[in-house]
Amino acid sequence: MSCSFSKQEQILQQFKGLTNQISPKFERCTGISASRYELLSQLYNTEEINQSTLQKAVNIDGAAITRHLKQLETSGMVARRRNPNDNRVIFVSLTEEGRQRIVEYRKENMGFVKQMLHDFTHEEVDALSDMMERMQTNISEY
Repeated sequence: MSCSFSKQEQILQQFKGLTNQISPKFERCTGISASRYELLSQLYNTEEINQSTLQKAVNIDGAAITRHLKQLETSGMVARRRNPNDNRVIFVSLTEEGRQRIVEYRKENMGFVKQMLHDFTHEEVDALSDMMERMQTNISEY
């Protein structure tokens, strides 16, 4: 008996394949993992943020965010401090070094995205973005 996938199932497999290709190539191109890039990008847009709020914004688990932030702190890109009124709460901010580095990473990211969407028209990019937003909405409502 043969097993053939529906077009919808093929799309899911294509997404999985893209994800598997994008992560290592993104890291090679930009010099930073996609998770850390997202963390730094979130921090770039704020002066200081509660670690748990940051965790929710980037949608990664507590152990992973702690590990990432610890390594980013060691490399001098982020600073963490405990809330003096509640020792359980940790505030995170970008250092000046982190601000400079995220600007560099963003330039590399733009080159990566440009290559990934090479030969796509503006209309195709808009349509793809709209479709992906709808898929995210559908998944979140599932």
